[in-house]
Amino acid sequence: MEGKRSVHFELLGSFTYGSGEGGEAVKQKSAPKAGRKTLSFLQYLIVNHNRYISSEELIERFWADSRSAGPANALRHMLFKVRKLLKEMFSDQEELLLTFSGYYAWNPDVCLVLDTEEFEEVCSKAERESGDIYCELLLRAIALYRGDFLSSNDSEWVPVLRQYYRALYLDTCKNVLPVLWEKNRWMEIITICEQAYEIDFAVEDFTAYRMRALIALGQTGQAVELYGAFRAKMLQEFEQLPGEEIERIYALAVGSGKKELGASDIFKLVCGEDLEPQAFFCTFEMFQSIVTLEKRHMGRSKENSSLVIVTLGREAVLAADTRRLERVLLEGLRSGDSIARLEAGAYILMLKGADEEGAQLVMNRIDTSFHKIYRHSKACLTYHISPIQAEQE
Repeated sequence: MEGKRSVHFELLGSFTYGSGEGGEAVKQKSAPKAGRKTLSFLQYLIVNHNRYISSEELIERFWADSRSAGPANALRHMLFKVRKLLKEMFSDQEELLLTFSGYYAWNPDVCLVLDTEEFEEVCSKAERESGDIYCELLLRAIALYRGDFLSSNDSEWVPVLRQYYRALYLDTCKNVLPVLWEKNRWMEIITICEQAYEIDFAVEDFTAYRMRALIALGQTGQAVELYGAFRAKMLQEFEQLPGEEIERIYALAVGSGKKELGASDIFKLVCGEDLEPQAFFCTFEMFQSIVTLEKRHMGRSKENSSLVIVTLGREAVLAADTRRLERVLLEGLRSGDSIARLEAGAYILMLKGADEEGAQLVMNRIDTSFHKIYRHSKACLTYHISPIQAEQE
């Protein structure tokens, strides 16, 4: 508000404050020294500065579990500390926090400016724009997000808001990436993806666009390294493989890294190099394609192949036994067999060249091997076998 005194608070990342008047630049200062509850109380008042806040609400929020006989006294003492703290922070300002009959509110003669509100406003404005203005507004919003909402505050009222601003930030990052891609702004893509990856690495868009940008800059080796790190983290955290898009970009990175491909290089790239003597673990979408090709092959070769769904059972320790089963399947099946994950603790297999009886023998061997290696596991392997029907030409 023009000509109105203002106090500024940054809540995204570190809690900082400053004051100004009119359109002058505001120099932010680090958070004042105070107890964690006092700071949280002040921050709650700041976040809700646009409304009157009742004594009952504050007591319920900050002293609901208190065994103190006088929460009203605790509230009065806290307000005294907060007012003193505000005076230390803004010595040039008059009374900032006013008391009414059972309610508290900020002085209407002072304008509170919050980076969270500016962040929301810019994101909202971007939705109504297009072209270059849309892109620049998204970039401005991304620049405003300096970290998680009140990152040092572990109070119960904070996580919901923290998740809200985090989700808004990640959506903004995802929205700007295709726009920057069209403009060939590779370095900005990489920077945004690196920052967003630290907040939620499992959003594949950030790895995909970062890999593409690295390839566009000729840094295929870094793209391959990024794929390896992402794949390892997905397996470790979620026991899942990267999606098909990431796999395609990885194949492109490997291929782009080969200079002056000759016919022999192309054959090696297509056929694969350094194949490990174990079953082929792939995504479910890729597994479907492999089965489709096998059905066509069977129509000509007249061979048999089977599908098997194998699960761990209810008594399994899901995370540990899933890793164990995956290892036994990879090492116990042939290199021509394929494996895909259905869900945690459940896999689908394609046993190439095995009829229903042969598939039964294979699974008996897998079951024996699993319990021989992991004798203390309570997992009970169950499986369902279905012969693949050949596609008629």
